[in-house]
Order: sequence, then C-alpha cells, then structure tokens
Amino acid sequence: MKKDDRFWDRIAERYSKQPVADESAYEKKLEVTRGYFDPGMSVLELGCGTGSTAIAHAPYVDHICATDISAEMIRIASEKAAAAGVQNVSFERAAVDDLDIADGSIDVVLALSLLHLLEDRDVAIARIHAMLKPGGVFVSNTVVLGDSMKWFRFVGPIGRFLGFMPLVRVFKADDVRTSLKTAGFKIDYDWQPDSRVLFIVAKKA
Repeated sequence: MKKDDRFWDRIAERYSKQPVADESAYEKKLEVTRGYFDPGMSVLELGCGTGSTAIAHAPYVDHICATDISAEMIRIASEKAAAAGVQNVSFERAAVDDLDIADGSIDVVLALSLLHLLEDRDVAIARIHAMLKPGGVFVSNTVVLGDSMKWFRFVGPIGRFLGFMPLVRVFKADDVRTSLKTAGFKIDYDWQPDSRVLFIVAKKA
C-alpha cells in the first residue's frame, strides 16, 4: 500500500491538470449517478483523487465524505473545494479497509476507477455492501483489461516494481458483475462505453 501511496502522491499535481479522457462519457456517468441522488443523502466516495467528481455532485446531496490513499490528492481536492466554495464535502486520507463506518449507515457509495487498483475487490465490495443502507446504491467505474488486454497482467507487475505504475488487477467485466451479485447487489444500470471500462450502478437488496 505504501508503494502505491507514494506513486499517487508523486503524480498528483500532474494528474490534477490532465483533461478528462472521454468528456461525453464522463458527463453521462455524472447524469446517471445523479438520477439516484436525493437532497438528503449521505454519500461516500472511495478513491476520490483530486475531488472533481465529489465537487460536481455536491449540490445534489446533503454531504459527501470523499477519501483517497494519497495525501497529495486529498490536499489538492481540499483546495479545489475551498476555491469553489463547496462546504458539504469533507476529504479524508484513508484506504477502504481503514474506514470506521457503521453498517447500514450510508445511502450511496462511489468507487470510480478504484476496484481494479485494490488487492481484493471482493473484500472491498462486501465491505461496501455492509456499510450501505437497505436499498442503498453502489456506483462503480472499473477498468476491465481481461477482455481486451490480457497481456497487461505480465507488464503491470514490472511497471509497478519499477515505480512507473500502481497495482492494477487484470480481470473481465463479467468478473465484476459476478462479484457484485455474490455480495448481494442487484445490478440496476450496466454500461460499457468501450471494452476497457465498465460502469455499473447496483443496489443493495
């Protein structure tokens, strides 16, 4: 984990200045997600990066707690929120397994570009399911390289060893769907804007 912390700290400034790779897909994901919000909701975002999505969603909910493992990402996100005058988003440096959140206490959890960066997505998904209220919503956007870039499972570990990239797990879109269903989620919205990205909205039964 520490190695990945350092990687994200090192690239945080550069990351914050990069344009969104697919602006139209990003806007669609924001719109779809907001369709599940209401003004009284509490939202937890895991792997918030430099906070752009949390800030964009802030007007539509009561409060967002946005977390990331990188102290530099959290610093930049906090500065962006302050500059934008956003007061209902709090930023916290934390990994998924560090969070002390009561079961059944959260309305919506966002994990955008995160599940493929974790040691064990199934453990994380089970934890997310537990912290959601009955009927709660889990929104995930996941890189799925197992369908089109299987070779990355050999290149990725070398890049991580050399410090060029973080941990990136290689699995298929159907692996994510199976993990969600096994944890007790019902998939409500499923979209692949391309073969390498899977966007899912799932509900806790």
